[in-house]
Amino acid sequence: MDLQLLAALIVGVAAIILIILKTRLDAFPALLIGAIVTGLVAGVAPVELVGLMTAGFGNTLASIGIVIGLGVALGKLMEVTGAADALARAFVKLFGKGREALAMTMTGSVVSIPVFCDSGYVMLHPLARSLARRTQQGVVVLSLALAGGLVLSHTLVPPTPGPLAVAGLLGVDLGVMFLVGIPFIIVLVPVVLLFARIMGNKLEPFRDPSMFALEDEEANTRPVIGAFRAALPIVVPILLIVSNTASKALFPGTSIEAVTSFIGAPAIALLIGLVLGAYTLPQRGTERKEVVGWLSEAAASGGLIIFITGAGGAFANVLTESGVGSNLADGVGMLPLPLFLIPFLVASVLRVAQGSGTVAMITAATLAVPLVEAGTLNPVLAAMASACGAFLFSHFNDSFFWVVTKFAGLSGTKAMKAWSGMTTTIWVATIPLLFILWAIVG
Repeated sequence: MDLQLLAALIVGVAAIILIILKTRLDAFPALLIGAIVTGLVAGVAPVELVGLMTAGFGNTLASIGIVIGLGVALGKLMEVTGAADALARAFVKLFGKGREALAMTMTGSVVSIPVFCDSGYVMLHPLARSLARRTQQGVVVLSLALAGGLVLSHTLVPPTPGPLAVAGLLGVDLGVMFLVGIPFIIVLVPVVLLFARIMGNKLEPFRDPSMFALEDEEANTRPVIGAFRAALPIVVPILLIVSNTASKALFPGTSIEAVTSFIGAPAIALLIGLVLGAYTLPQRGTERKEVVGWLSEAAASGGLIIFITGAGGAFANVLTESGVGSNLADGVGMLPLPLFLIPFLVASVLRVAQGSGTVAMITAATLAVPLVEAGTLNPVLAAMASACGAFLFSHFNDSFFWVVTKFAGLSGTKAMKAWSGMTTTIWVATIPLLFILWAIVG
């Protein structure tokens, strides 16, 4: 192993972590500065280094930038039109009395596919409170069940921005990413439910019932739409993306593959979903400027994630072209450990250190790119390991921690037992799933 290249990797990653934690800069410039530091220590000429960063940034956004923007826009429409709330009520009706916690978890898992965790929780928590009051169940139980479902999809399946970015960086087909992520979620739902019931009942006596007392009144102001209408903009693009993946395997070289390759391309599929959402979700009489305003807000919130993803691509390209990546692949290849633990542990450390699961998984994926390109690590396994590592120990530096615990009426150590405990339990439960995936794909 070349010690100079190893030093370049260590110093570059350390620079990223220190910048995010200790300076006024966020992950976007941190990743770019990390790429510069890595390249210079590795001996790359400054002029060449700029070219590597530019190429990596552009190539990454060329493949995934449009998709992230469309996914965020679709999520915004789901949020403001009441579609997420409609899906929640449909799940409650579907699962029936006595299964309200399951209904909340499943609702969160579906709603969080296009909608950010924070927004989904704020929208749906009034329903959890209402169900708790009507069924005499604990608010904390239903709150944790809802939040756990939300964080599963937010972390594991596209078109949530984090998994989208990871798939783009590692070259994973989005349909494959979705089809692998769904079984993970199915297995993890019982984990969420068990933790929510055990810990929720223990913490219910410590809940402050005065928090957010007006939630239910605010929920009544949301528009009411049907579940089919609410689900259409999500289901259609997912089906198109999955059909594209399936047709490549079942009908290669046929006209069927040609058609599905176009309409099932992630950018086209999500564009179709966005158009459906723009014309089916808003209430009749909604003015054009109001819908355009919603989409503008989505562009603002999605812009940072797009920039971070591009910066991750720049860093990954520097790692690859400078030789740091191949040096890493040769070194870790001699370790008696599965290589997927590299991105998994990197994402875990970054998650605890700086709070953002999206930043953690994107950074971990950039470090996995050289391993994938060297053929020593399966890209799907690398993507899932990067995502799963980002579950670990959500705490005070994670905005979702505060949203979940304050709405649930918990504070201090009780809040950490509830939500930090939930995310850490999920993190532990993903480890055997990753080993099973490793045994399957190698």
